[in-house]
Amino acid sequence: MMVNMTASADFWFDPACPWAWMTSRWMLEVEQVRDVKTTWHVMSLAVLNDRRDELDEKYKANLRNLWGPVRVLIAAEQAHGNDVLLPLYTALGTRIHVDGRGVGDGKGDVVKEALAEVGLPASLIEAADTDRYDDALKKSHHAGMDQVGMEVGTPVISVEGTAFFGPVVTPAPKGEAAGKLWDGVRLVAGTEGFFEIKRTRDRGPIFD
Repeated sequence: MMVNMTASADFWFDPACPWAWMTSRWMLEVEQVRDVKTTWHVMSLAVLNDRRDELDEKYKANLRNLWGPVRVLIAAEQAHGNDVLLPLYTALGTRIHVDGRGVGDGKGDVVKEALAEVGLPASLIEAADTDRYDDALKKSHHAGMDQVGMEVGTPVISVEGTAFFGPVVTPAPKGEAAGKLWDGVRLVAGTEGFFEIKRTRDRGPIFD
């Protein structure tokens, strides 16, 4: 007798990335139509791009603002457990992306309001201004990124030993369309020797 086992997926995100946001909303749809449970983890675009001298100065300046939210996420996870990451990510992402407010300086109202929405202590905002959590942040970051290589960004998903970047998609598919994309992604990602399918993006993120 065959027993259906719930698949386990791990998802790495930086709340500042609009494409990771799209993929995370897709993953939540997938959980509604496929037997899969997602565990959420923090990665950091600031860590990923640290000391990359080829980046233009404007982008590097913006990266400095990205430390705050990921530090707060790691501090929240350490104090209150992994289960707080998804609701806090959702509260942050809604403000940053759907409401179009951006990250700002990474330690302002967007982060403070997100903490309040999910009932976390306001004092967690203090993590944004300290490197106290950076070792834990880098450990979380590398747990995902080391599986796929540092030439990609977020999102990174790992399913039962197979890790991949993406899918990069907009808008986030809903219902069975989300499930079909999941089936296809798992199929190609599980093929020995498969590395990449890609085409140039011709539209930006569509938040719906």
